Amino acid sequence: MTNAPTATLFNDETLRTAAKLADNSYQPLWIGPSGEESTGEEVARHLEATSALLDKDGWIRAYNYSRSAGADLADDDSMSVKDMLRMLLRFIREESDTDPQRPLFTALRHVGEVGEAGDTDTASVAGHVLDHVIQAHTGTESARATSWSERQHRTHADITALLRASARFARTYGPADTTGRAA
Repeated sequence: MTNAPTATLFNDETLRTAAKLADNSYQPLWIGPSGEESTGEEVARHLEATSALLDKDGWIRAYNYSRSAGADLADDDSMSVKDMLRMLLRFIREESDTDPQRPLFTALRHVGEVGEAGDTDTASVAGHVLDHVIQAHTGTESARATSWSERQHRTHADITALLRASARFARTYGPADTTGRAA
């Protein structure tokens, strides 16, 4: 089931199974780190904004931290100060992370940090929703969406399907109001 075509990755039965997992979970799914409850609609908006961000800026499976351009920096007494500065500026330009592409959970966090379509609470709850959907999808309680999203064969379409299904899950099974919110 984990290598199914993207269109059939997450069906209604998967979402029903995820709801059962959430109901049987030790911790309440919809309560964020603030101790306040997020509605299903709030979490769904966060997930949809994450999908839109990945569509706009691009998705990558994982960051590549193996670059070692710094090893090319010369430590040569014969270099002029101007040459050293030029080399240093080139190194900074090459090493600074100006590529907007990001992995799933970085995008999820960034949507929460911007605060327009969510916050850090909805980011946390959305992450747990993604985990429950992946657990239902794989049939494995220990499965996590981060690891699933970073598998080498994963595609942007797979990530989009997960985010859409998770937004559907949040709207269908999440709280409709905020009566459980703390003051």
